[in-house]
Amino acid sequence: MQQSKTVLKYVSVFILVTLPILVFFSTQQHKPSFNAQKDLIKIRPGYTSYDYYIQRQLNKTLNPRLRTIWMTRDWDRKIKVFSRFFQDLKRQNLLSNGSKCLCIGARVGQEVVALKRVGVNDSVGMDLVPYPPLVVQGDFHHQPFDDETFDFEFSNVFDHALYPEKFVGEIERTLRPGGVCVLHVALSTRSDKYSANDLYSVEALVRLFRRSDVVHVRNVDGLGLDTEVVFRKKRDSSK
Repeated sequence: MQQSKTVLKYVSVFILVTLPILVFFSTQQHKPSFNAQKDLIKIRPGYTSYDYYIQRQLNKTLNPRLRTIWMTRDWDRKIKVFSRFFQDLKRQNLLSNGSKCLCIGARVGQEVVALKRVGVNDSVGMDLVPYPPLVVQGDFHHQPFDDETFDFEFSNVFDHALYPEKFVGEIERTLRPGGVCVLHVALSTRSDKYSANDLYSVEALVRLFRRSDVVHVRNVDGLGLDTEVVFRKKRDSSK
């Protein structure tokens, strides 16, 4: 009997000592930290095929009501906003009149017009639906351009990428060494029903750029987007 009480006593002490430790490690292994949860790019569900994804994007780009708005009510307003951004980038020596520029996901080309208005004439847009002469046809997952074509690439449609790695990989492929990429993204809003991904941190975006360095990150009021992230492609991109 005495031996049984002794064993029971040691078992009770063991449980009291080890239980908090087991609980701690259990929570660490099965509950990601707040930072881990935020350090993500999440692909939205429902895209059963690439053809379905493309068709959904075309539903927005070809929407007659939206195209009318883009070419009338929004035309001058967006050009003024983009012009302000591009002028600021010129002041920072991230863009020059001699830059060869691409605007990715340019719809009807307000970004291209803005670049030309601030003196950057060698500029073109790319979208699934062309809008000549400002915008040529192309899929940002498979840009229709040769390697190292552009000095500067701008986009505010990162959230529409079904494959963010390919989106970034094509930018780095078509940028010249030393070239600049400017992305306007949303970190605090989830407003566009046509978006294919949700970005929860700048760090998640930075990790995708394997051949570029971050130049700056800043808050902007970018037509519903809140963050500007600027990258410069390494001159020796093999590093």
